[in-house]
Amino acid sequence: MKTYIVGNWKMNFTVGESSLYLHKLLAKVHAARGLEVVVAPSTMALQTLSLQTDRRKIKLGAQNFYHQDFGAYTGEVSIAQIRSLVDYAIVGHSERRYVFRETDKDIKLKVAAAIRGGLTPILCVGETESERTFGETADVLRDQVLGGLMDVAKEDLTKVIIAYEPVWAISGHGSVKVATPLDVKEALTLIRKTLYETYGKKALEVPILFGGSVKSLNAESYLSIPGCNGLLIGGASLIAPEFLDIIEIAKRVKNERE
Repeated sequence: MKTYIVGNWKMNFTVGESSLYLHKLLAKVHAARGLEVVVAPSTMALQTLSLQTDRRKIKLGAQNFYHQDFGAYTGEVSIAQIRSLVDYAIVGHSERRYVFRETDKDIKLKVAAAIRGGLTPILCVGETESERTFGETADVLRDQVLGGLMDVAKEDLTKVIIAYEPVWAISGHGSVKVATPLDVKEALTLIRKTLYETYGKKALEVPILFGGSVKSLNAESYLSIPGCNGLLIGGASLIAPEFLDIIEIAKRVKNERE
């Protein structure tokens, strides 16, 4: 199974800054077997970066989209409008859930729309600090995983990537807590078990990533967790030396596993 390193740039960089930054990354990143590097810039930058990137080295992802293919939805962007620009689409990120109040229904429709449009959805799931404190982690992960995949046919399951991002360990949410490798291993095991109980052996082919204040200093400890197929990176993906170091660490861990 591939290892995925996904950089979510969130609402950072202008179009020009995005272009310059991607140019810097492309100069340093080399294609590697079994490793997929993805960056998700702002929607405004997708057109420019799609013409600039070398998809053998770095592929593009969308941070957001609407589930309808066209229509009277002012301010929204559809899969049909971006599918020639990107290969991946982030769905259900904690900021979409808790800042913009996207519901489980919104998320399942987006996952289905991405697959319908030929993109790979990266379905984000994770519990809040309150849910973790009250012992609700397993229930939350099960509900978010199965809820997000509700409209996905069994034969399409392997077209989805799952990303575990505990809200309580994301620094952008004001957290100072860090998820330990043991915390992450337990969550990834829960997710894999949920998939297996519902979909059978197909579940073993679904990549599961971790995202939660990942940096070059802790990337190896997460990538070394059995069943962890990559990382979803926020702040560190905006700093070239950090992001490039994480990519190199991923290559090394991948080679050591093989």
